[in-house]
Amino acid sequence: MAINTQNVSLRISAGLPKQFPTDKMVQVALSGRSNVGKSSLVNTLLGRKSLARVSSAPGKTITVNFYDVDKKLFLVDLPGYGFAKRSGDSKKQWSSLTDGYFTNNPNIDLLKVVIQLVDSRIGPTEDDEMMLDFMNASEIPYIIVATKSDKLNATERKKSFEKISSNPFILPDTPIVYFSSLKNEGKNELWKEIYRYTGL
Repeated sequence: MAINTQNVSLRISAGLPKQFPTDKMVQVALSGRSNVGKSSLVNTLLGRKSLARVSSAPGKTITVNFYDVDKKLFLVDLPGYGFAKRSGDSKKQWSSLTDGYFTNNPNIDLLKVVIQLVDSRIGPTEDDEMMLDFMNASEIPYIIVATKSDKLNATERKKSFEKISSNPFILPDTPIVYFSSLKNEGKNELWKEIYRYTGL
């Protein structure tokens, strides 16, 4: 079943779990720290320039954004984590909202895979590892997307891949996709993985 990525809209920016849509559509969630490139990835995947707003102040927006893709798939952008300047109250709000997605989501059984973004130049941070540990314990499948790959040369990319693939928090045989919104790298490969996990 092909997906028409031209038929896409932001269904809701949910600030509370009770606002999560109840439509029986498969879900693919995006997780990652603030400024890792989630908004750019959404825009590139869906062929749009500004569907997802790229914030100049990372960590500012605390909502779960549900993108309705062709009435077949929800692409769910979770709030970015690991932003040092966020206040204590904001961190609690982020934590409860993200936790609510996994624990208070009426359609959590329709979550097929999480796209876990890491910066290709840095590899998984401590915050990323906490998220990976949670998904491993919850048996939630995930794809690693290494963002900003255009900033690496061939030698750096090899070292980056070795660092990411050998991380003890990343399960063996986990797909690792190198992604660059600037060069459109990884878009088709990521869609193939999304199709594989969702069965669409």
